[in-house]
Amino acid sequence: MSDVRQLPMFPAQPQSEDDLNRHTTLKDTIALFQRFLLREGKSQHTLKAFTADMGVFSEFAGDEAAVGSFSTERLNEFLHWMQHERGVPCSQKTYARRVTTLKVYFKWLNAIHVLEVDPARAVLQVPQAAPLAVVLTPEEVDEVLAFAASLRRGDKPDARPETLFRLLLETGIKKNETLSLTPAMLDRSANPPTITVRHKSQKDVYKERIIEVSPAWLSVLDEYLGAYLPKDVIFNCSPRTLEYVLEDLSAVVPMKISFEMMRWTCAVRDFRAGLAPDASARQARLERYHVERYLQTYSEAGRGTDRAGAVVGTRTVLV
Repeated sequence: MSDVRQLPMFPAQPQSEDDLNRHTTLKDTIALFQRFLLREGKSQHTLKAFTADMGVFSEFAGDEAAVGSFSTERLNEFLHWMQHERGVPCSQKTYARRVTTLKVYFKWLNAIHVLEVDPARAVLQVPQAAPLAVVLTPEEVDEVLAFAASLRRGDKPDARPETLFRLLLETGIKKNETLSLTPAMLDRSANPPTITVRHKSQKDVYKERIIEVSPAWLSVLDEYLGAYLPKDVIFNCSPRTLEYVLEDLSAVVPMKISFEMMRWTCAVRDFRAGLAPDASARQARLERYHVERYLQTYSEAGRGTDRAGAVVGTRTVLV
């Protein structure tokens, strides 16, 4: 009997990094790349995001592409395709993360000597200015307020739309903060009246703040409270219900009103009213951006630009 062993017809799936070489296909590296990320202490969220990014890369290059076949030029072609030819929107944040994914992936292959040269090392993380956030113009605010007031006086009077819209317009608070608001957080004796935005979690204490509200809002609020009779929180409904309320108010403007749009609208209105940029951002819980871009954007608002907001590539996410 011969001692010569017959080689398998198909190569086995790589079981360890030692099984990888420059001819290994892209798809056969993913599981080991995931193990590497876990060893590095990456979170499940990062693992899921990086895996999805590699899926998009495989969509472009093909599952069977050998890892040693990629050059810096080819990776740049992928990034161009992803942005301009794939036909799927790619935000600046997503673009930046996918560049990071490529760099981590190919650096790993280079570090374990699968590749002699890291083709992603020369790929540049090119900053791009994201589009400005859409905000309501003063004229549109007036139109929405008039529409909301008409709902209060309609055949089936409903003060909730105006109560919600005025609250967000004056305070810029977040959706979860809106849903957590209680009558006890109102100080009607203050001049002007205020609300205190509080958070249950100790780690979110720094987000707490006192914000002025108008007597006009309190008047509409009292009408709302008399009709809805909430027991604990002011808005005793689901988050989706409040989103529907804002969407219904969108009937008189050319865009869909959302909580985020109201936060930006509030910040821009505050700036136009004379509040310093960093203070207007802080009130609406918008994180700090690079100062130059921030001031540039708000200077546009000061010159009367209809839709001024600031969403830039170098800022952190809204919190």
